[in-house]
Amino acid sequence: MSEELPKTLDQFYKFVSEKKLMALQCLDCGKIYLPPTPRCPKCFSFNTSWKELSGKGKLLTYTEIHVATPQFASQAPYLVGIVELEENVRLPGIIKNCRREELAIGKPMKVVFEEKAEERKSWPAWGRYYLVPA
Repeated sequence: MSEELPKTLDQFYKFVSEKKLMALQCLDCGKIYLPPTPRCPKCFSFNTSWKELSGKGKLLTYTEIHVATPQFASQAPYLVGIVELEENVRLPGIIKNCRREELAIGKPMKVVFEEKAEERKSWPAWGRYYLVPA
């Protein structure tokens, strides 16, 4: 019998480190959701399991950050957006490889994963994903 993976944010980022975009799916009502929690936000069932997502979607909204927290200050100014994935899951993230003038609501986007993890001292050593134009 295989061990069930924890339904936590830490496990989500372990998948990201493996270059997998995963969400939880309720096995009772079918809802796919993030952030991960053991209980389905729609029907409150605990009968959930991990599901791999396509990583493709459309931009719902975005903003440009000029004053950042210390962890992201070296990247400022940078773009942050929310993408609605094909599986009807909304995913926030930093937008890379695109200027603000090139963005538009509805623009096709995809998730890419960090190639090499940066050395982090005061931030969890989780893998990172980014949003880029598709």
